[in-house]
Amino acid sequence: MAYATANDGARLHYEAFGRRDSPAVLMIQGLGTDKHGWDMQRFTLARHYRVIAFDNRGAGRSDKPFGTYSLEQMADDAVTVLDHAGVAAANVVGASMGGAISQVMAVRHPTRVLSLTLCCTACRNPPWRRELLESWMTTAQERGMGTMAGQAARWVIGPRSFRRLLPTFGWLGPLGMARPTHSFAAQVRGILDAPDELADELRKINVPTLVMVGNQDILTPRGDSEEIADRIPGAELVVISGAAHGFMVEHASTFNKILKDFLRRVNQAGPIVAVAT
Repeated sequence: MAYATANDGARLHYEAFGRRDSPAVLMIQGLGTDKHGWDMQRFTLARHYRVIAFDNRGAGRSDKPFGTYSLEQMADDAVTVLDHAGVAAANVVGASMGGAISQVMAVRHPTRVLSLTLCCTACRNPPWRRELLESWMTTAQERGMGTMAGQAARWVIGPRSFRRLLPTFGWLGPLGMARPTHSFAAQVRGILDAPDELADELRKINVPTLVMVGNQDILTPRGDSEEIADRIPGAELVVISGAAHGFMVEHASTFNKILKDFLRRVNQAGPIVAVAT
């Protein structure tokens, strides 16, 4: 169990799997989710990569400070985790809010990113999604995280998988009921306060980029991923049929195959050893 310390003193929990001389993969989860959201990916990826999965501030075993959070701050946190793990640059995989953090990281810290995989995410929030996130935050504050999680589940899990996956939603889903209200609200506010100008900055990204979305995603619909793929030069777009927002869990085998193929192509020129000195 490892902890890195952010600039403001917050402790950031992470776990690393795989050989130190393998290419690094940094996995960043979404709103309210801890590293366990990647359990169906990180262990299989560790056969060929050094996989680093961490808890964003406000989730899991990382500190949950009161006050404001920002996507820029959480992107800096991700770099702090890489520094502590001795990794100079990594293939970055981000889901939902983690995908937005990954975009900020690629813009603010381009030398730390070898490739980007952006899953079920967006580069800006239209009014309807802002209102939805604000309603989740209000429900969490007034009625508790359990009530909010029940409301949010239908936006994350596809209708075909809802009954099958709902029992595991509390620990695998992005809105687990055990999360403190104040830190969940701070993460939501960080998403809502992110400037729309981020979308204009994506043209600066010049690393191999894969954008993935489920065709049944109603929280970050296909159009969000199409916009990202259009803005990042050379980005690939993959649409997973029958998948909703949580396709890393619902369609794990399909997701893993696509991700592993992309990482193999990115790193096929030879081992990329990214160890800080």
